[in-house]
Amino acid sequence: MFAYFCGEFANSFVLAKMKIMTAGKWLWTRTIGSTIVGEAVDSALFYPLAFYNSGIMPNEILPAIMLAQFVGKVAVEVLFTPVTYKVVGFLKRAENEDYFDRDTDFSPFRLKV
Repeated sequence: MFAYFCGEFANSFVLAKMKIMTAGKWLWTRTIGSTIVGEAVDSALFYPLAFYNSGIMPNEILPAIMLAQFVGKVAVEVLFTPVTYKVVGFLKRAENEDYFDRDTDFSPFRLKV
């Protein structure tokens, strides 16, 4: 769960910051770029934490497994990019809104009650 949450946080942060940097254009660069970062964080944390010296699999094959699943997840994002464009376009028209996280506090350690 730790690796998943760290990866999702990195993905969301990069997606939001790239939207500001691109002025809301080039959605495909944002979705694919943020997936690359998020999945890299997830993979770099999960596989060593779960399998290093576990006896479940040899340590020597961990890098190959990490790379294979990373490439697979990024490939899924690339393949689903046309679907993402349609869904995002539909939601923007339906909600008549396009939000930019300019003033968002991304700190995962702050809790407002």
